[in-house]
Amino acid sequence: MMNRMNMNNMMKQMKKMQKELGQEQENLKQQEFKGVSPDDMVTVTFSGDKKMTDIQIKPEAINPDDPDMLGDLVLAAVNDGLTKVDKATQDTMGKYTKGIPGM
Repeated sequence: MMNRMNMNNMMKQMKKMQKELGQEQENLKQQEFKGVSPDDMVTVTFSGDKKMTDIQIKPEAINPDDPDMLGDLVLAAVNDGLTKVDKATQDTMGKYTKGIPGM
């Protein structure tokens, strides 16, 4: 009898946590994250589900004699943006996975 009550309580807690987790994921998707390159020459915007939604490139970042520089600036901005999304995801979802082996 006692085990059944404990199991029911545990199932209720799991369902509640699952619902909260879904809400947190949805909130995260709605957020915007900006990644910037050195000197703010390139700015990219990501949604919380890691979709790039915008890119802004300052005209002075475009040098026809050095196209590799622009590529490096874009890479830096993208990596910065993805790092911010990952950090927010870990900060938000970490409370649900903390203490679970392999998570």
